[in-house]
Amino acid sequence: MTTAPSYDPPPAGTAAGPAAESVRTPVRLFLTILELAALGFLGSGVAGVLGGAVGIGIGLSVFGVGLVVLVGLVYALFGIGWFEIARLNGLYGFDLPALRRRPRERPGFGGWLLSLWRQAYNGRMWRALANFAIACALGSLVLRLMTWFGWSAVTAFAPLFTGADVDTGWGTRYPSAWAPLVGGAGAAAAVVGIIGIALLHRVISRGIVATPDRNLDLSEQVRTTTAQRAGAVRAADVERTRIERDLHDGVQPRLVSVGMTLGMAQQKIDTDPEAAKALIAEAHTSTKAAITELRQLARGIHASVLDDRGLDAALSALAGRSPVPVVLDVRLDGRCSRDAEAAVYFAIAESLTNAAKHSRASECRVVVRVRDGGTLWARVEDNGVGGATVVPGGGLDGIGNRALAAGGTIRLDSPVGGPTSLEVSVPCAS
Repeated sequence: MTTAPSYDPPPAGTAAGPAAESVRTPVRLFLTILELAALGFLGSGVAGVLGGAVGIGIGLSVFGVGLVVLVGLVYALFGIGWFEIARLNGLYGFDLPALRRRPRERPGFGGWLLSLWRQAYNGRMWRALANFAIACALGSLVLRLMTWFGWSAVTAFAPLFTGADVDTGWGTRYPSAWAPLVGGAGAAAAVVGIIGIALLHRVISRGIVATPDRNLDLSEQVRTTTAQRAGAVRAADVERTRIERDLHDGVQPRLVSVGMTLGMAQQKIDTDPEAAKALIAEAHTSTKAAITELRQLARGIHASVLDDRGLDAALSALAGRSPVPVVLDVRLDGRCSRDAEAAVYFAIAESLTNAAKHSRASECRVVVRVRDGGTLWARVEDNGVGGATVVPGGGLDGIGNRALAAGGTIRLDSPVGGPTSLEVSVPCAS
């Protein structure tokens, strides 16, 4: 069973304190120099390949082959942007979110082309690419300064090998006695230049990549809000359809039967009192069954125990009513928002209902945690036959819409033959 990773913040004065930061700074500076040198060595080759792809793509676009090359170029640029953000996170600990591909908003080939076009003008990707290009240029300067450092170091020891004048390499010469001074000054200048370039790279990276773009953030918030609103509307529509179906197929026929039974009893109450009593008793039994169904239907709409006692108690009551044995593993330190708890609760409830109806499972396991970053995470797994799929308007579609409306996501894994597992993650403060 998958569990959430634990993380205990280090106490003051340990590796997370200022002393550790002062130790990491020289190491980070050294790693920056090495990475810049590597990028300076590889940058020209990467630029040549990308430039050649652009030329081929444009030149052969009339034959259709160039379009394939241009599509591959978009994915290549995305890969370089993703690599650059991951490199900066590992090097400087910026904790930037990974670059993600634009999701499809429409099905089919047209939806794929639209997502590809949106990816091609992704501003965050282009900022990462710009930072990568600058890093390659700075890396080429680092390589030149490294060469200068090596030449200066050799020059400083020239009097040990020769007593003649030393050639500067630019058509002039100077006495070998000056070589230690000239070589030492050149080596020191090279070291200062390399360190300066490494520090400049950090400043530029922070300004280009790590500084948030307000317009992009607002656009992302608008897209997120729109998706959540659409998910809420779809979830409400699916829930309304489910309530109508349950009322039409369950409670309504039972109440109609109660009315008919009472009508028959009324007709027989004078001529056959015993038969009328039997019919009234039957109607009473059907009425109690209808009340039970209405309670279950109301519980599916709103779980009062969830508001009163929290998610742990609500899931315990849910597991007690499940026809399939449920193993609960709930570890929560406190309460999350009502929307987050409701989304996770109904996702688990629907998953257990599906397991009882369709999976032929003999056991279910439910794990609930609050993960780092304040995310309420749950996993439901059964040992049934698998093969579950998301059908528009179905139960799994309702789970996804509820999670989306709360700002979360779901992940379904249900191969044919089982097992089936459903993971739902919702921001705790949604």
